[in-house]
Amino acid sequence: MNLGRVCGTVVCTRKDERLDGVKLLVVEELTIDAKPTGKFVIAADAVGSGAAETVLLVSGSSARLTDRTLNKPVDAAIAGIVDAVVMDQERGKK
Repeated sequence: MNLGRVCGTVVCTRKDERLDGVKLLVVEELTIDAKPTGKFVIAADAVGSGAAETVLLVSGSSARLTDRTLNKPVDAAIAGIVDAVVMDQERGKK
């Protein structure tokens, strides 16, 4: 799983019929501290996310396991909308 930020929408006039009703979004991957990586993916939206939201990305076979993407030809899916990332306060202290 990775963090990402929704930054666009993909519109397809022709696509595999199994993708009918699936919203496709452009997502920029983020580091754990929410900094952009410059890497983008197209992801099927399984949770109703929107523009500029921080999301949880799944890829590979995991992307085909949500209710909205089950057995659909997708390689990346948005599986959650992130409210916060809370790091352990002791992390990094030695």
